[in-house]
Amino acid sequence: MLAMLTGKYFDYYGILMVPSQYEFKHKMKLAHSTAILKDAKTTAANDSLAFIERVRPDAGVSEPVYKQLLRRITDMISSGEIADGYSLPSERALAHALDISRTTVRHCYEELRAQDYIDTKGRAGVMVKAPSRINPELGKLKGFTEEMHELGMMPSTRILERNIVHNRTIASLFNRPASTRFLRLVRLRLGDDMPLTREVAWYDLTAAPALADWDVSGSAYQFLEQQCGLALDYGEQTIEAVISNDEEAVVFGFDEPGPCLLLKRKTYSTSGLLVEYVEGTFRGDAYTYRVTLRMNTSR
Repeated sequence: MLAMLTGKYFDYYGILMVPSQYEFKHKMKLAHSTAILKDAKTTAANDSLAFIERVRPDAGVSEPVYKQLLRRITDMISSGEIADGYSLPSERALAHALDISRTTVRHCYEELRAQDYIDTKGRAGVMVKAPSRINPELGKLKGFTEEMHELGMMPSTRILERNIVHNRTIASLFNRPASTRFLRLVRLRLGDDMPLTREVAWYDLTAAPALADWDVSGSAYQFLEQQCGLALDYGEQTIEAVISNDEEAVVFGFDEPGPCLLLKRKTYSTSGLLVEYVEGTFRGDAYTYRVTLRMNTSR
């Protein structure tokens, strides 16, 4: 802070400064402030330019331009590359930057709104609404119903198929004769009414005959323990990245095949008997598994 008395300048500490010193100090402060503002504008411009280049359509492919934009923007949102609250360019600005029609951009944005990826908030413009991700922790044998309750979500199920079948491949996996009967369930599992996984499960009816009359309500694990008298001990599970097939894309509401997590689990009783085999495809845009790693303290 500077004060002027009788044509002389004094700084905050009362030290006399001649006009040339004052002017130099003032210019340095002004230059510093200008540099900060310029850096902020450059960063914002670079972010915008990076976004433009990432979504720029390829004129050499037959896919409609609006679908190319839609796919690239949804991929960036789903992967976390652009976060919740990120401001997208206006229809006019994006159309100008990409040298395409505003109608094409509007079509893309309308699809994004319909899929709940973006929202328009007055002067704030077009804002990203990144889907919340579910992140259950691995390490405990539990069914989908229990997992959803732990996450504070309401589980529900839609039965897509229910059959009692003979399957030579599944029988071999269970180490059973080819004539063994299995309950085969195809279910869509939902959390708070959001489709999360399409699950195909096989249950050995030799080990749990009561399952043949199960109405598929509630938890399968509770039914196995309470109605079939089977004490469950542990499960073996693998996780791999896959692309959704046509059936999964339909139930998840995907316009085209999308990234998913495929979980394969074998569940065993305390006697070592394989009771359940499940293949569950979880949508990759909403599901993240969490693993807690601990230091080995025994050394």
